[in-house]
Amino acid sequence: MAVSLRCFCTWTLLVLVMFLSVNAAEEKDELKLRLKETQELLSSKNSSMAEWSDDAWNEHTVEDSEEVAAMVDESIRNSTERRKLGFFSCVTGNPIDDCWRCDPHWQLHRKRLANCGIGFGRNAVGGRDGKYYVVSNPGDDDPVNPRPGTLRHAVIQVQPLWIVFKRDMVITLKQELIMNSFKTIDARGTNVHIANGACITIQFVSNVIIHGLHIHDCKSTGNAMVRSSPSHYGWRTMADGDGISIFGASHIWIDHNSLSNCADGLIDAIMGSTAITISNNYFTHHNEVMLLGHSDSYKRDKQMQVTIAYNHFGEGLIQRMPRCRHGYFHVVNNDYTHWEMYAIGGSANPTINSQGNRYLAPANAFAKEVTKRVDTETGVWRHWNWRSEGDLLLNGAFFIPSGAGAAASYARASSLGAKSSSMIGVITSNAGALVCRRGRRC
Repeated sequence: MAVSLRCFCTWTLLVLVMFLSVNAAEEKDELKLRLKETQELLSSKNSSMAEWSDDAWNEHTVEDSEEVAAMVDESIRNSTERRKLGFFSCVTGNPIDDCWRCDPHWQLHRKRLANCGIGFGRNAVGGRDGKYYVVSNPGDDDPVNPRPGTLRHAVIQVQPLWIVFKRDMVITLKQELIMNSFKTIDARGTNVHIANGACITIQFVSNVIIHGLHIHDCKSTGNAMVRSSPSHYGWRTMADGDGISIFGASHIWIDHNSLSNCADGLIDAIMGSTAITISNNYFTHHNEVMLLGHSDSYKRDKQMQVTIAYNHFGEGLIQRMPRCRHGYFHVVNNDYTHWEMYAIGGSANPTINSQGNRYLAPANAFAKEVTKRVDTETGVWRHWNWRSEGDLLLNGAFFIPSGAGAAASYARASSLGAKSSSMIGVITSNAGALVCRRGRRC
């Protein structure tokens, strides 16, 4: 008995030593990662406009390295104390959130977000391979000569950038915010609104990630000069007033934004845009929510592939969630809790693959149908490939399928595995910009 007890104690001691060794190794690795990220942030001050044109770049990177370090430390405190993102939201079944929010130190590893994409836009790397840019000035005084430290100055740069915000801010844009390729706008840990002016244009570029913004009350602007790169500015005609306008662009990921009440669409993707994922967003109080496809006659949109996943279509919405043309659209695991006319519509023979969504119909007996074929005779649209698979249809909601179910078409309209519609409440519970209330966890 004494021998067995001695063996047991020895074994327990060995296990404890191994456990402590593993923890020490993990802490060492974590320290290395923190050091690497901090060095990367600090090194951003060395990427001065001397590489491009003048010294203006230094204004946003800050000359004094200790000040940069203090800025980063303040951002971390804001993220961990005031926003409370991270570990508490882990393992929700939402693969995007579980990818980065399970890391209690996500704010030190921001660029890992670029590896969490899903769907057709999953290869959008944004500014992952570039420096950090800290937006410290919410102003937009001059769209032709934007000040360093402003969001406009950041998004027009040629090189990849991961754009973060020094503090909470409301940005009222005088003209469209014209983005350049390989940019990430990452508002996690801050409360950033783009509101009451022009909004975001992603035109003829690629690899853009927009995460964590409040975008609302966007206005129609234009007939003005606007800069689109450090070396070019030009005349812009009147813009429609979309929250986010995607025009001839590819590899785009729009994630965890809150959008409402814009002059035209909340998100529009047209003119040959493709490889797009629209995920984890919260849409409210708007008429024509989302347009995907320029016109029935614009055949280049046949290449369009868009994933719409894990979004919450909430109060005050009327139609176009989305309204599609020509291309291939995977509508998967979204929560539709309000529409007044219809949820999903289309024309010009789009392929729509609806999987694992929850559709809650309105009380209006004449608006129970999820689908709408726009301005098209039955004899034409009955050949279009629209299907509902695993959707939860509530309060009398009904989805009218069509087409022969061509395997090749649905393969092109499939971008990830759908989860059970019974999980929708959990998967979409954190849709929208992740801003915590005091005393509540994200």
